[in-house]
Amino acid sequence: MSGHSKWATIKHKKGATDAKRGKIFTRLIKEITIAAKTGGGDPDGNPRLRGAIAAAKAENMPADNIKRAIQRGTGELEGVSYEEITYEGYGPGGVALIVDVLTDNKNRAVSEIRHAFSKNGGNLGESNSVSWMFTKKGVITVAKSTASEDKLTEIVLDAGAEDLSDEGENWEVLCDPKDFEAVTEALKAAKITPEHAEVTKIASTYTKLEGSQANAMIRLLETIEDLDDTQNVYSNFDFDEAAVANASH
Repeated sequence: MSGHSKWATIKHKKGATDAKRGKIFTRLIKEITIAAKTGGGDPDGNPRLRGAIAAAKAENMPADNIKRAIQRGTGELEGVSYEEITYEGYGPGGVALIVDVLTDNKNRAVSEIRHAFSKNGGNLGESNSVSWMFTKKGVITVAKSTASEDKLTEIVLDAGAEDLSDEGENWEVLCDPKDFEAVTEALKAAKITPEHAEVTKIASTYTKLEGSQANAMIRLLETIEDLDDTQNVYSNFDFDEAAVANASH
């Protein structure tokens, strides 16, 4: 679990800036729009939309933004038509990568993704080349300062969580995606604000990199995540947090 947690934490710290925050909102709005388009605008009957709304609320997105994104998806409001594509490949040291893209221009998206991989020591793979290693999970990190292990365990397990693990400064809660909303709501009801909460893909095994390979992998992740069409990036990259914090910029 550690590789995922560390990267999520580092991303979250960097994501505190307004510019990054705007990018997070853009991604969430695109996800809500496509979820409403593919499964209808009623969250009760559309699990994907329900999850997207829960993720948007976890980032404190205003209700009006959420409503407009749903209306664009259902066609009540005019909007851009997005196509969903998933790319798979390998980074430095054989790290597995999955990139979810929502784009209005498929040719641009694939050329930007391919360029990001090749420029940073990686390469695009075939479909299903790495996706078998990943499972979709709800992941919620809670600062240890906000709740004891016993209290947190009781709250999250009652709400349907599968596991609670110690990740240094944080507790990490894992749940089935269908229970993500219930678990985050249970924490909210207990006045516990997660450091980070998302439905993501978790790898079954992790590849640990050090030194220049780790730095190259971080550059690759950041390059891909900065692309406008990128929706989500998943990898099985593990690293030493202290080394990375110094080398990242």
